[in-house]
Amino acid sequence: MQATVGDRLHVHSRSIGLEERLGEILEVRGNDGHPPYLVRFNDGHEGLVFPGPDCVVESRGSV
Repeated sequence: MQATVGDRLHVHSRSIGLEERLGEILEVRGNDGHPPYLVRFNDGHEGLVFPGPDCVVESRGSV
């Protein structure tokens, strides 16, 4: 998984009834676009994220 600042992180729900989460990648702390990422989610929460298999990076060019 690779990302750049401004891309979106889409976290798919792992359980029925849980909402999917969308956030903007503010910082890429790994080498060559790799995780971890500092992400600001739509609810205003910011956190350091090590994306799992339920996550997709959406390029800002495709949004």
